[in-house]
Amino acid sequence: MKQTLFLAALLLATPALAQKPVDRVALFNGKDLTGWQVPTPNPFWHVENGVLIGENDAPKKGHVLRTEKSYKDFVLELDVRWSGEIDSGVMLRKPEIQLQFGISRSLKVDMTGAFYAGKYPEEGRTKDLDKTFKPNEWNRFKLEAKGDTFTVWCNGKQVSQFKDPKYAEPAPLGLQIHPGLAMKVEFRNIKLYALDKPEAPE
Repeated sequence: MKQTLFLAALLLATPALAQKPVDRVALFNGKDLTGWQVPTPNPFWHVENGVLIGENDAPKKGHVLRTEKSYKDFVLELDVRWSGEIDSGVMLRKPEIQLQFGISRSLKVDMTGAFYAGKYPEEGRTKDLDKTFKPNEWNRFKLEAKGDTFTVWCNGKQVSQFKDPKYAEPAPLGLQIHPGLAMKVEFRNIKLYALDKPEAPE
């Protein structure tokens, strides 16, 4: 009897001890570009079989597909796949910082998983990415932006972290097609968990 009462008291106390739940945001519905700022005309982005596909246009102008709402603190999870040479990534915060996918135009080396902030700071570069990244296949990336700390996991393993209080303001999230390069990149299973209240577009 005493044990039963103890367990009941513990269950009642648990919600008070639990962390504040995060809010799941419907960022990509797998069907169309609802919730994104779509260019007109739009030769760059389309959805096929639940996959968001980005391809450069013939003049290779490039484009960044941005969300309609702005986000500051969040956890973003997405599958990314490409073959051949690309220069892509996820844009976030204001001033802007980027999680890189593919080969850097400036360094001419693969900087997947690293942070670009006008340059590639040494502390924000990847470590042991080759142990978890699968070339030409779907790779699951997780990006956490929380306060002044930005952390990336690839297929469940942490590969980079960058800290800087400069990148403090909320902004739309962006997916990049870099100009000057014939490239194709695919995204699927995009999930966003907001750690604070997202801001509506102005």
